[in-house]
Amino acid sequence: MSEVVEHLLFRELPLEATHRRLGANMSRHDEWVLPASYGETGAEYAVVREGGAGLIDLSTRGRINVSGSEAVQFLNGLITNDMKTLAPGRWMRAAFPNAQGRLLGTVRVINRDNSFLIDTEYATHAQVQKLLERFTLAGDFHVADLSSETLMLTVQGARAFEIVGALLGQDNVRLEQDGVAVLKWREGDVTVIRATHTGEDGFDIFVSARDAAELWDALVAAGARPVGHDAFEILRIEAGQPRYLVDMNETNVVLESCLDDAVSFTKGCYIGQEIIARIHWRGHVAKRLAGLSLDDESEAIAHDLREAQVKTVDGKEIGRVTSAIRSPRLKRTIALGYLKYDYLAHGTPVRVLIGDEERAAQVVELPFVRGSWEQQISSPSEAKE
Repeated sequence: MSEVVEHLLFRELPLEATHRRLGANMSRHDEWVLPASYGETGAEYAVVREGGAGLIDLSTRGRINVSGSEAVQFLNGLITNDMKTLAPGRWMRAAFPNAQGRLLGTVRVINRDNSFLIDTEYATHAQVQKLLERFTLAGDFHVADLSSETLMLTVQGARAFEIVGALLGQDNVRLEQDGVAVLKWREGDVTVIRATHTGEDGFDIFVSARDAAELWDALVAAGARPVGHDAFEILRIEAGQPRYLVDMNETNVVLESCLDDAVSFTKGCYIGQEIIARIHWRGHVAKRLAGLSLDDESEAIAHDLREAQVKTVDGKEIGRVTSAIRSPRLKRTIALGYLKYDYLAHGTPVRVLIGDEERAAQVVELPFVRGSWEQQISSPSEAKE
């Protein structure tokens, strides 16, 4: 495909020139041209997993600001989590379900004191915005899409606190896991949240498009290594983090996709609440996202696993694969997939059908890899500082 045609069919990141200056190998994903790697996918993976910190451009995600005196009331009727419990300077995960309790989008709701920033995956950006805008004429509820005027960068790895703190002040970014800080950067503001996409400690930084290139370069100068899409995909699967339109979609009931922390079972009514509550209080979902570890260590088979059937050892079909990669840490192929409830126990032996061949595998608990994020839970005082 020529560069001219590619430009017409695929969108470029605002930091495209920065990525190319750093020697990124660009590739197409989800209608975007993204940095697949900066030449060494293995090294990019390792810097996040082995004590350093990686810098990743996640600007394809959507950023929608919601404000107004009735914002909490309206949002509470749309999402699965309880807006009334979200204090200023905190963020939480939530889902937008339909009336049948099925998943229309997952988001993070960030309370910036006088407004709420809704961060959503690219695949659900338009849908979430449409759901929100339905209520703009119903009261004091205002919706503004900030995606074109802001960028989102994330720093992931054990050194994330050190590196982000070097730029923005360690006291300013000494945040709890769900903490939020609105800080000055150059002449503007940045919103910083402590969050993981990889199982490692991390910070997401929302910055204006005007200041983004300068912030990227400053983070690199402070010690963060640019990490491309290929390494990030390995990291997010190892961390058991599902992606919309890959590991979940609108056919999934919210509770099937390991989104329990995005759901309040004590709040009042919201769209889809009756179905979700009935499943929770009366039993369990029929199937659920789980991890699979294949006994075969071959690198090649991961590419053939998407949508592969999962069977019991005696041949009964019990699920399907959604994502798969070869894990550098575990030195084997791992996958995410949906399995029937009776087969979710850790260690359950199964078979995965790849073409005409069956490969031995076992069910494992998510996440596959536990990193510095878990260490941070037990040591919130930055003992490594």
